[in-house]
Amino acid sequence: MMLLMAIYTVLTRVFGLGGVFDEAGINAPGLITMSLVFGMGGAFISLLLSKTIAKWTCGAKVITGNEGDTQAWLVSTVQELARTANVGMPEVAIYEGGPNAFATGAFRNSALVAVSTGLIRAMPRSEIRAVLAHEMAHVANGDMVTLTLVQGVLNAVVIALSTVVGHLVDKKFFDKRGRGVGPGYFVVRMVMQMVLGILASLVVMAYSRRREYAADAGSANYLGSPSDMVAALRRLGGAAPGALPDAMQAFGISGKRKGSLFSSHPPIEARIARLQGQGYARDFR
Repeated sequence: MMLLMAIYTVLTRVFGLGGVFDEAGINAPGLITMSLVFGMGGAFISLLLSKTIAKWTCGAKVITGNEGDTQAWLVSTVQELARTANVGMPEVAIYEGGPNAFATGAFRNSALVAVSTGLIRAMPRSEIRAVLAHEMAHVANGDMVTLTLVQGVLNAVVIALSTVVGHLVDKKFFDKRGRGVGPGYFVVRMVMQMVLGILASLVVMAYSRRREYAADAGSANYLGSPSDMVAALRRLGGAAPGALPDAMQAFGISGKRKGSLFSSHPPIEARIARLQGQGYARDFR
Protein backbone atom coordinates (compact mmCIF):
# COMPACT_ATOMS: atom_id res chain seq x y z
CA MET A 1 0.00 0.00 0.00
CA MET A 2 2.85 2.39 0.78
CA LEU A 3 4.40 1.66 -2.62
CA LEU A 4 1.03 2.19 -4.29
CA MET A 5 0.61 5.58 -2.62
CA ALA A 6 4.16 6.60 -3.51
CA ILE A 7 3.65 5.82 -7.20
CA TYR A 8 0.25 7.53 -7.20
CA THR A 9 1.78 10.63 -5.60
CA VAL A 10 4.59 10.72 -8.16
CA LEU A 11 2.21 10.37 -11.09
CA THR A 12 -0.33 12.91 -9.85
CA ARG A 13 1.82 15.54 -8.13
CA VAL A 14 5.28 15.30 -9.61
CA PHE A 15 4.17 14.63 -13.19
CA GLY A 16 0.85 16.46 -12.83
CA LEU A 17 -1.24 13.57 -14.14
CA GLY A 18 -4.20 13.95 -11.76
CA GLY A 19 -6.19 15.94 -14.35
CA VAL A 20 -5.12 13.55 -17.09
CA PHE A 21 -6.61 10.61 -15.21
CA ASP A 22 -9.88 12.51 -14.81
CA GLU A 23 -9.98 13.56 -18.46
CA ALA A 24 -9.45 10.01 -19.60
CA GLY A 25 -12.17 8.76 -17.27
CA ILE A 26 -9.77 6.47 -15.42
CA ASN A 27 -9.99 5.32 -11.83
CA ALA A 28 -6.37 6.17 -10.94
CA PRO A 29 -5.99 4.06 -7.75
CA GLY A 30 -7.59 1.10 -9.53
CA LEU A 31 -5.31 1.46 -12.55
CA ILE A 32 -2.19 1.77 -10.41
CA THR A 33 -3.21 -1.24 -8.32
CA MET A 34 -3.74 -3.28 -11.47
CA SER A 35 -0.45 -2.06 -12.91
CA LEU A 36 1.43 -3.03 -9.76
CA VAL A 37 -0.17 -6.48 -9.66
CA PHE A 38 0.69 -7.27 -13.26
CA GLY A 39 3.94 -5.29 -13.43
CA MET A 40 5.51 -6.46 -10.20
CA GLY A 41 3.75 -9.78 -9.78
CA GLY A 42 5.47 -11.45 -12.70
CA ALA A 43 8.87 -10.03 -11.75
CA PHE A 44 8.69 -11.33 -8.19
CA ILE A 45 7.30 -14.71 -9.19
CA SER A 46 10.30 -15.07 -11.51
CA LEU A 47 12.59 -14.09 -8.65
CA LEU A 48 11.05 -16.64 -6.29
CA LEU A 49 11.50 -19.33 -8.93
CA SER A 50 14.91 -18.09 -10.07
CA LYS A 51 16.96 -20.89 -8.51
CA THR A 52 14.72 -23.56 -9.99
CA ILE A 53 14.72 -21.81 -13.37
CA ALA A 54 18.52 -21.49 -13.29
CA LYS A 55 19.02 -25.16 -12.56
CA TRP A 56 16.60 -26.14 -15.30
CA THR A 57 17.71 -23.75 -18.05
CA CYS A 58 21.46 -24.07 -17.45
CA GLY A 59 21.49 -27.66 -16.32
CA ALA A 60 23.28 -26.52 -13.15
CA LYS A 61 24.02 -29.39 -10.79
CA VAL A 62 24.25 -28.57 -7.09
CA ILE A 63 27.41 -29.99 -5.49
CA THR A 64 28.19 -30.86 -1.90
CA GLY A 65 31.99 -31.06 -2.10
CA ASN A 66 32.10 -34.84 -1.90
CA GLU A 67 32.30 -35.27 -5.67
CA GLY A 68 36.03 -34.52 -6.00
CA ASP A 69 38.86 -32.14 -5.21
CA THR A 70 37.63 -29.31 -7.41
CA GLN A 71 34.12 -29.50 -6.03
CA ALA A 72 35.41 -29.62 -2.46
CA TRP A 73 37.52 -26.52 -3.08
CA LEU A 74 34.60 -24.64 -4.64
CA VAL A 75 32.28 -25.39 -1.72
CA SER A 76 34.87 -24.49 0.94
CA THR A 77 35.76 -21.27 -0.91
CA VAL A 78 32.12 -20.18 -1.15
CA GLN A 79 31.66 -21.07 2.52
CA GLU A 80 34.62 -18.88 3.46
CA LEU A 81 33.32 -16.00 1.32
CA ALA A 82 29.82 -16.34 2.79
CA ARG A 83 31.28 -15.87 6.26
CA THR A 84 33.24 -12.84 5.08
CA ALA A 85 30.13 -11.35 3.47
CA ASN A 86 28.02 -12.21 6.53
CA VAL A 87 25.36 -14.12 4.58
CA GLY A 88 24.04 -17.64 4.75
CA MET A 89 25.80 -20.38 2.82
CA PRO A 90 24.35 -20.51 -0.70
CA GLU A 91 23.93 -23.60 -2.80
CA VAL A 92 26.93 -24.15 -5.07
CA ALA A 93 26.46 -25.54 -8.56
CA ILE A 94 28.42 -26.34 -11.72
CA TYR A 95 27.01 -26.21 -15.23
CA GLU A 96 28.37 -27.01 -18.68
CA GLY A 97 29.26 -23.95 -20.76
CA GLY A 98 31.78 -21.28 -21.69
CA PRO A 99 33.54 -19.15 -19.07
CA ASN A 100 30.91 -17.54 -16.84
CA ALA A 101 29.34 -17.65 -13.40
CA PHE A 102 26.20 -16.25 -11.82
CA ALA A 103 24.30 -15.84 -8.58
CA THR A 104 20.55 -15.90 -8.15
CA GLY A 105 17.86 -16.40 -5.54
CA ALA A 106 15.20 -14.38 -3.76
CA PHE A 107 16.90 -14.35 -0.35
CA ARG A 108 20.39 -13.35 0.76
CA ASN A 109 20.71 -16.33 3.09
CA SER A 110 19.60 -19.01 0.63
CA ALA A 111 21.00 -18.03 -2.76
CA LEU A 112 22.57 -20.09 -5.52
CA VAL A 113 26.08 -19.50 -6.88
CA ALA A 114 26.97 -21.37 -10.05
CA VAL A 115 30.16 -21.57 -12.11
CA SER A 116 30.64 -23.02 -15.57
CA THR A 117 32.97 -25.82 -16.51
CA GLY A 118 34.56 -23.45 -19.02
CA LEU A 119 35.46 -20.98 -16.28
CA ILE A 120 36.90 -23.73 -14.08
CA ARG A 121 39.10 -24.91 -16.97
CA ALA A 122 40.15 -21.42 -18.07
CA MET A 123 41.21 -19.88 -14.74
CA PRO A 124 43.58 -20.63 -11.92
CA ARG A 125 42.00 -20.96 -8.50
CA SER A 126 42.98 -17.44 -7.41
CA GLU A 127 40.92 -15.97 -10.24
CA ILE A 128 38.03 -18.37 -9.73
CA ARG A 129 37.98 -17.27 -6.09
CA ALA A 130 37.77 -13.64 -7.21
CA VAL A 131 34.84 -14.48 -9.49
CA LEU A 132 33.09 -16.30 -6.64
CA ALA A 133 33.70 -13.26 -4.43
CA HIS A 134 32.10 -11.08 -7.12
CA GLU A 135 29.00 -13.29 -7.12
CA MET A 136 28.88 -13.31 -3.32
CA ALA A 137 28.95 -9.52 -3.39
CA HIS A 138 25.80 -9.63 -5.57
CA VAL A 139 24.21 -11.87 -2.94
CA ALA A 140 25.31 -9.74 0.02
CA ASN A 141 24.13 -6.54 -1.67
CA GLY A 142 20.72 -8.04 -2.34
CA ASP A 143 21.09 -7.19 -6.03
CA MET A 144 18.66 -9.85 -7.19
CA VAL A 145 15.86 -8.31 -5.13
CA THR A 146 16.65 -4.66 -5.87
CA LEU A 147 16.96 -5.25 -9.61
CA THR A 148 13.64 -7.12 -9.55
CA LEU A 149 12.06 -4.24 -7.64
CA VAL A 150 13.36 -1.71 -10.17
CA GLN A 151 12.10 -3.84 -13.04
CA GLY A 152 8.71 -4.37 -11.38
CA VAL A 153 8.11 -0.69 -10.64
CA LEU A 154 9.07 0.28 -14.18
CA ASN A 155 6.78 -2.41 -15.58
CA ALA A 156 3.94 -0.95 -13.51
CA VAL A 157 4.68 2.57 -14.74
CA VAL A 158 4.77 1.36 -18.36
CA ILE A 159 1.38 -0.33 -17.97
CA ALA A 160 -0.19 2.69 -16.25
CA LEU A 161 1.15 5.36 -18.61
CA SER A 162 0.41 3.38 -21.77
CA THR A 163 -3.16 2.85 -20.56
CA VAL A 164 -3.65 6.55 -19.83
CA VAL A 165 -2.20 7.67 -23.17
CA GLY A 166 -4.27 5.05 -24.99
CA HIS A 167 -7.47 6.34 -23.39
CA LEU A 168 -6.61 9.99 -24.08
CA VAL A 169 -5.72 9.47 -27.74
CA ASP A 170 -8.76 7.26 -28.30
CA LYS A 171 -11.12 9.82 -26.75
CA LYS A 172 -9.61 12.75 -28.64
CA PHE A 173 -9.33 11.27 -32.10
CA PHE A 174 -11.45 8.09 -32.30
CA ASP A 175 -14.23 8.27 -29.74
CA LYS A 176 -15.36 11.88 -29.53
CA ARG A 177 -18.94 10.80 -28.75
CA GLY A 178 -17.92 8.86 -25.68
CA ARG A 179 -19.04 5.44 -26.85
CA GLY A 180 -16.21 3.62 -25.06
CA VAL A 181 -12.78 2.39 -26.02
CA GLY A 182 -12.17 1.50 -29.64
CA PRO A 183 -9.35 0.15 -31.82
CA GLY A 184 -7.41 3.40 -31.36
CA TYR A 185 -7.01 2.67 -27.66
CA PHE A 186 -5.57 -0.79 -28.21
CA VAL A 187 -3.21 0.29 -31.00
CA VAL A 188 -1.89 3.32 -29.11
CA ARG A 189 -1.54 1.36 -25.89
CA MET A 190 0.45 -1.36 -27.66
CA VAL A 191 2.77 1.18 -29.31
CA MET A 192 3.26 3.07 -26.03
CA GLN A 193 4.08 -0.15 -24.18
CA MET A 194 6.76 -0.92 -26.76
CA VAL A 195 8.28 2.57 -26.62
CA LEU A 196 8.09 2.91 -22.84
CA GLY A 197 9.33 -0.66 -22.43
CA ILE A 198 12.48 0.21 -24.36
CA LEU A 199 13.03 3.28 -22.19
CA ALA A 200 12.45 1.22 -19.05
CA SER A 201 14.99 -1.37 -20.19
CA LEU A 202 17.59 1.41 -20.52
CA VAL A 203 17.04 2.31 -16.87
CA VAL A 204 17.25 -1.32 -15.76
CA MET A 205 20.46 -1.93 -17.71
CA ALA A 206 22.04 1.27 -16.36
CA TYR A 207 21.29 0.08 -12.83
CA SER A 208 22.65 -3.36 -13.66
CA ARG A 209 25.93 -1.89 -14.90
CA ARG A 210 26.24 0.12 -11.70
CA ARG A 211 25.78 -3.04 -9.62
CA GLU A 212 28.51 -4.79 -11.62
CA TYR A 213 31.00 -2.12 -10.57
CA ALA A 214 29.85 -2.60 -6.98
CA ALA A 215 30.24 -6.38 -7.17
CA ASP A 216 33.75 -6.01 -8.63
CA ALA A 217 34.61 -3.70 -5.74
CA GLY A 218 33.03 -6.17 -3.32
CA SER A 219 35.29 -8.92 -4.61
CA ALA A 220 38.34 -6.71 -4.10
CA ASN A 221 37.24 -5.84 -0.57
CA TYR A 222 36.53 -9.44 0.44
CA LEU A 223 39.92 -10.57 -0.87
CA GLY A 224 41.84 -7.53 0.37
CA SER A 225 43.12 -6.58 -3.10
CA PRO A 226 41.70 -6.02 -6.59
CA SER A 227 44.56 -7.86 -8.30
CA ASP A 228 42.88 -11.27 -8.66
CA MET A 229 39.63 -9.72 -9.88
CA VAL A 230 41.55 -7.65 -12.43
CA ALA A 231 43.35 -10.80 -13.61
CA ALA A 232 40.04 -12.67 -13.90
CA LEU A 233 38.49 -9.84 -15.91
CA ARG A 234 41.49 -9.70 -18.23
CA ARG A 235 41.18 -13.42 -18.87
CA LEU A 236 37.45 -13.06 -19.52
CA GLY A 237 38.19 -10.19 -21.89
CA GLY A 238 40.14 -12.57 -24.10
CA ALA A 239 37.44 -15.24 -24.23
CA ALA A 240 33.95 -15.42 -25.63
CA PRO A 241 31.53 -15.11 -22.69
CA GLY A 242 29.56 -18.22 -21.84
CA ALA A 243 25.92 -17.84 -22.82
CA LEU A 244 23.34 -17.46 -20.05
CA PRO A 245 19.54 -17.35 -20.21
CA ASP A 246 18.20 -13.79 -20.32
CA ALA A 247 16.92 -14.06 -16.75
CA MET A 248 20.47 -14.76 -15.54
CA GLN A 249 22.35 -12.28 -17.74
CA ALA A 250 22.43 -9.43 -15.23
CA PHE A 251 24.14 -11.58 -12.58
CA GLY A 252 26.71 -13.33 -14.72
CA ILE A 253 30.34 -12.35 -14.28
CA SER A 254 30.42 -11.59 -17.99
CA GLY A 255 27.59 -10.33 -20.17
CA LYS A 256 26.87 -10.09 -23.87
CA ARG A 257 29.45 -7.83 -25.46
CA LYS A 258 27.20 -5.16 -26.90
CA GLY A 259 29.02 -2.21 -25.41
CA SER A 260 25.80 -0.21 -25.56
CA LEU A 261 23.11 1.32 -23.39
CA PHE A 262 21.30 -2.02 -23.57
CA SER A 263 24.21 -3.96 -22.02
CA SER A 264 23.76 -5.44 -18.56
CA HIS A 265 27.54 -5.24 -17.95
CA PRO A 266 30.05 -2.42 -18.45
CA PRO A 267 32.91 -3.08 -20.89
CA ILE A 268 35.64 -5.26 -19.39
CA GLU A 269 38.17 -2.46 -19.93
CA ALA A 270 36.04 -0.02 -17.94
CA ARG A 271 35.67 -2.49 -15.08
CA ILE A 272 39.43 -3.08 -14.95
CA ALA A 273 40.14 0.66 -15.01
CA ARG A 274 37.65 1.20 -12.18
CA LEU A 275 39.30 -1.47 -10.05
CA GLN A 276 42.79 -0.15 -10.75
CA GLY A 277 41.77 3.37 -9.79
CA GLN A 278 42.13 4.52 -6.21
CA GLY A 279 38.41 5.23 -5.93
CA TYR A 280 37.12 1.69 -6.53
CA ALA A 281 36.32 1.27 -2.82
CA ARG A 282 33.49 3.83 -3.10
CA ASP A 283 31.61 1.37 -5.33
CA PHE A 284 31.46 -1.11 -2.45
CA ARG A 285 28.65 -0.54 0.02
